[in-house]
Amino acid sequence: MIIPVRCFSCGKLVGDKWEPFSKRVAAGEHPKEVLDDLGVERYCCRRMLISHVDLIDDILEFHENKEIVDIRGER
Repeated sequence: MIIPVRCFSCGKLVGDKWEPFSKRVAAGEHPKEVLDDLGVERYCCRRMLISHVDLIDDILEFHENKEIVDIRGER
């Protein structure tokens, strides 16, 4: 989905590093070198970036505008 803002384990900010990481890896750089250059040292934070699968574009493809139903019965 969307990259989490903070690491699940230690709480360090990792969300701001996703764009540069993904662009540089897509350009052919090795992920280890990119993470070292971005200053991501902890293995828990590294796994947040390495294991992330960006699915938001795939999910938005199937989004439809549906009527919002109020479950409380109010209008």
